[in-house]
Formats: sequence, structure tokens, C-alpha cells
Amino acid sequence: MSRYLVTGGAGYVGGVVAAHLLEAGHRVTVLDDLSTGFREGVPDGAAFIEGRVQDAARWLDASYDGVLHFAAFSQVGESVANPEKYWVNNVGGTTALLAAMRGAGVRRLVFSSTAATYGEPLSTPVTEAAAAAPTSPYGASKLAVDHMITGECTAHGLAAASLRYFNVAGASGPYGERHDPESHLIPLVLQVALGTRGAVSVYGDDYPTPDGTCVRDYIHVADLAEAHLLALDRVVAGEHLICNLGNGNGFSVREVIETVRKVTGHPVPEIRAPRRAGDPAVLVASATTAHERLGWAPSRADLADIVADAWAFARSRRRGV
Repeated sequence: MSRYLVTGGAGYVGGVVAAHLLEAGHRVTVLDDLSTGFREGVPDGAAFIEGRVQDAARWLDASYDGVLHFAAFSQVGESVANPEKYWVNNVGGTTALLAAMRGAGVRRLVFSSTAATYGEPLSTPVTEAAAAAPTSPYGASKLAVDHMITGECTAHGLAAASLRYFNVAGASGPYGERHDPESHLIPLVLQVALGTRGAVSVYGDDYPTPDGTCVRDYIHVADLAEAHLLALDRVVAGEHLICNLGNGNGFSVREVIETVRKVTGHPVPEIRAPRRAGDPAVLVASATTAHERLGWAPSRADLADIVADAWAFARSRRRGV
């Protein structure tokens, strides 16, 4: 049994990963300032510290076997309007965390990175060899952290992995997506099915795709969590491993909407809207590196299953369960 610090573990992905760590028999401490996370998102059995990742040195000591780092702001639009917030928190916070780990002798790190580091890739499926050209301060801040981690591995022998997510969706039991404001497609469409949103906006229907709408790679959050646990066991001192995580298949905006209609049995009105700047027509991951290095493959790749889990979570929140 190992002991892990999960920064940002009151958020969506961090909370699910913390729950999976506990299920695997590990001891878990969640560090979260609750600026975007929720206290009820911290899984039962985890110790909880309400605090900032910038102050991790106050709590991190040699009794920890590793850190899983999710504490970051992640709204692309907000990062464009308020870039300094992202540099201070995402980059500054990680600088402090790496120093705390170095001081405590904690030498394993799994970092929550993002496909936003690639910007608008020239081809898909996207491999880790694709040019990193982020189009927002959010993506740039995550890429900056990846560079920092590489330096830490080279100079100080850190064993680290950066896992670059594509579109995370679904829920794992009582832990699911509850962003405020919400910007992700599946929970937005489910809000329409619940009756809390009047319609879903379709941003562009003239892309060079089969139905004219953007195609994205959706990965179940439980599959994502399993990749983090595998990464903890496979990181190597002095090496920074970067892996894309996705299903390797794409679903269009209209396919997602139609799947929600079928799963929920509710109508989902659509509103046609102009394209958004920076939206690639197709964005699908190659997870070959994750398969080869982590022994990982998604087991919940069916879109209807992903939507059904997210729907169950959305209804439980509506009932106050």
C-alpha cells in the first residue's frame, strides 16, 4: 500500500482518480482550495486538506510515495481574457509543487496535461510527435508545465508522466462532471434533456466531416483514472513520459446529440450557431504510446455507455442524491 497526494482532488478527474486509488488499497490525501472543486467531490476514505497547491510544502513530506497533480484552471475562454490567472496558478503553482517534492524527497509525479498543448493539429490521429502549438494561454500554461517537468526529471531524477487528455466524459459512480460554468458538450446536452437548458448550440455545421459538425475523441473518465494508476507504476527515474489518452475514435457533435436523445428518451432542441475560432474539424487521439508504455487501452469506448453513466450522475444530482 502506497500513500499519494492528489492535488485538485475535489474536481472531476482528480476526484475519480482519488476514488480509484482508494479502491486499489492506497492511502490518499486530497489537497484542494475548492475554488473550482467541490467538497462532496472528495471520495470517502481520503484525507482532505483545504489549501493551495502553492503551499504544498506545508504538508508534503517523505511519507508520500508520489503526487498526482490536477490542480489547475482549465477554461480556455477565461484564459484568453485573463491569462495572468493561468500563469500564476497553473505554472506558479506547479513550480511550488515541484520544489516541495524535491525538498521532501518525493520522486514520482503524474501530471494532468491536455490535448490543448497541440493547438490545431495538422493531421489526426494526433501522436505525441505532433507539433505543440497551443492557441490559448490555458494550453500554453500546460505546455510550460510539461517543459518544467522535463527539466526536473533531467536535473533531479524525477520519475514523471504527463497524460494529455482529449475529451473526458462519463461518470464513475457518485463522481462526475459538475463544472460551473459548464463548457463541455455532453453535460451541456444532458442539461437540455433534464430541462435546465432550453437548447444546445451547434457551432458550425459546414465542416468537412460526414455530417458537417466537428468530430471529437471522447474518453470515459474511469478509463482515464486507470491510466493514472498504471502510470504511477511505470514511471522511470530521470524520464518524463508523455502519453495521449483517448479512444482513437471520433464522434461528431450531432452523433453526441442523437446519442443523448436515445439514452435519455428526451428531445434535445438544437440551435445553429456560427463556427468558433480555433475549432479543428477533427481531433482524435492516437493512444499507441499509452498502450505500449503503460499497457493501457480504453474498455468503455462505446459512446452510449459514456452518455448513460453521465446521465445517471446528472439525474442523481437533480434528485439531490
